[in-house]
Amino acid sequence: MKRLLFITDLYPVSENEKVTPRTLYDFVYGFRELGVGVDVIKPNFILNSFLRKKPFYRTGQYKDVFNVNYHLPFLGKIENKLQGSTVLNTDYSAIVSHMPSGSIFAHELACKLGLPLICGIHISDLDVLTKPIYAIYFKRALLNAFRYAKLLACRSDIIKKRLIKFYPEFENKVFTAYSGVEEDIIFDRANETLLNDKIKVLTCANFKKRKNIDKVIKACKGLESFDLTVIGDGTQRKNLEKIDRSVKFTGYLPHAKVLEYMRNSDIFVLPSVGETLGMVYLEAMASGCITVATKDDGIDGIIKNNINGFLVTPDEIEIADILLNIKKLDKKSLETLRCNSFNTIKKYTKKQMCAYYLQQIFKIM
Repeated sequence: MKRLLFITDLYPVSENEKVTPRTLYDFVYGFRELGVGVDVIKPNFILNSFLRKKPFYRTGQYKDVFNVNYHLPFLGKIENKLQGSTVLNTDYSAIVSHMPSGSIFAHELACKLGLPLICGIHISDLDVLTKPIYAIYFKRALLNAFRYAKLLACRSDIIKKRLIKFYPEFENKVFTAYSGVEEDIIFDRANETLLNDKIKVLTCANFKKRKNIDKVIKACKGLESFDLTVIGDGTQRKNLEKIDRSVKFTGYLPHAKVLEYMRNSDIFVLPSVGETLGMVYLEAMASGCITVATKDDGIDGIIKNNINGFLVTPDEIEIADILLNIKKLDKKSLETLRCNSFNTIKKYTKKQMCAYYLQQIFKIM
């Protein structure tokens, strides 16, 4: 059996973690379902965990994840850090890394074991490469990892374009590694019409400033025939609730309940910025929502403006205009839009995306 070592700090150690996205977890389990063995290492800066309010785990093995804690960035011999793990004695085909700390750690280990390295590129990697605060150490270490790597797996087409713009030398070893949705959540609503009395608008996110939930609320405020529901929670909630008392706030909901809300909504809007991809957009499309996302951000390229969804800047007036334009769509235009969205999302299932990722990896073997 082919076996990969997957290294990232963006991975849930416990099934119950709410603050860690499960997109990379989905890749690991998707690879396994396709017959490839995968072991996982999570290199973790303790200070980062506390700053981001993530759960703390001691160094050691947790089911299929080996957690490695660092007080200071990458100090100490890597073999000492991996004591108690079987990694150094396992025969791997390659190492796959994601996120800056994952790729820097993976580079050292790949050099030690003489293994090919595939680095996943996220928005945070571009931040490390372009923001002055990282120039002293992390930028150099990350660039060394990318130069050593056989492949660079950009998590969206937007990230791929930006990386090549900054570093044309990488153009011949980049590909786009999109995430995908579970096939059984894809819901065909091509023949549905919008409700004339109340059009149901939905947004869903952790309440961070860059998610621009306030822009959605302000855009919907005062619009007749639109009902807005907001899923999520965070420190901004009280301020967001003050913008429009008529908006329904559900708080945090489990994933199955979020999908249920999506299937019962007409339009999904999230003008978030700084997204690597944005699984929530794919899930909204899979649920049959007319999906409105941010121009020149993660999902741009999958969503094509006025073809299978809409792209906007995070501006409440522009968002309001898009909502009113959707309301005015005739039956044929609405059906075409929904049909295009449905046909798009069918190409982005988890199994298809995992299979494509593996194809790119094993091409270089």
